[in-house]
Amino acid sequence: MTFSRHGAMDLSALKQPPAGQQPPGAAAPMSGGGGSWVLDVSEANFQDVVQSSMSHIVVLSLWSPRSPESAAFNDTVAAIVNGHQGKILFARVDVDANPSVGQALQVQAVPALFGLVKGQPVPLMQGTADEAEVRSLFDELLSLAVQHGVTGVAAPVGAAPEVSPEGEPDEPADDPRFAEADAAFAEGDLDRAVAEYEKIRAQYPADDEVSERLAGVRLMSRASGADLQAARAAAADAPDDVEAQMLIADLDVSGGHVDDAFDRLIGLIGRLPADEREPVRERLIELFTVVGLTDPRVGTARRALARALF
Repeated sequence: MTFSRHGAMDLSALKQPPAGQQPPGAAAPMSGGGGSWVLDVSEANFQDVVQSSMSHIVVLSLWSPRSPESAAFNDTVAAIVNGHQGKILFARVDVDANPSVGQALQVQAVPALFGLVKGQPVPLMQGTADEAEVRSLFDELLSLAVQHGVTGVAAPVGAAPEVSPEGEPDEPADDPRFAEADAAFAEGDLDRAVAEYEKIRAQYPADDEVSERLAGVRLMSRASGADLQAARAAAADAPDDVEAQMLIADLDVSGGHVDDAFDRLIGLIGRLPADEREPVRERLIELFTVVGLTDPRVGTARRALARALF
């Protein structure tokens, strides 16, 4: 899987959004309520989505309401995307209403699926596929994005707003503790963001949200700019090199290969002398936090870790 040839698909030819145009995040989410990373995109705001792919992955579905098959496939893709919790933003484009998008991407039939990484289209498939095949394609796309330094997480779109007793939506209050860290993150200064979150955790060591934010931004900082192929070669050449193995585990989690990352570090702990295990154990615990402590893969890995340690 590679970027498309420069110029093969001219997305810049699509019109820029007019002044005052709502961003694509304001589009309606799929039914079901709650947060979602799925939105409908038109020609008017398509460039906003292209720009957002500079920081996080976008998957485009070109579909038609005249094709029930393409509408049903969108539901399958949306469920998988929402399971990635912001690592992928899913943008649906009705080609009947927005023909210029299909023309720019040279689509001959729908459904057609593309990735966007740093504004460049990555053809994924034409037609439908089962869930396992789509997940495999997304794993490859996530790995490709990491290679090109795209490790951001999209904000959810269409989350149900809080409503006050008077019936007016309440604006969610920003936690002032995170202001400096969030500003650094928004500017792309991951090292400063890590330092700011570390200060907050020192003040609130039992706050799960602080730990989760810190773990996530640390992972992004370590994975940002890493050369995946070079890292894999280095890890293969030195199976007991702690730094090399931990880097691959970071990249695997960033790319969605969670079980591979956990197995790699647990296997490494089992091979290392007892007095050299602690850095690897700490990294593994941090990756558990990134993935989510309620994730069943974390529960399985915790049991395997206990067996490796004791």
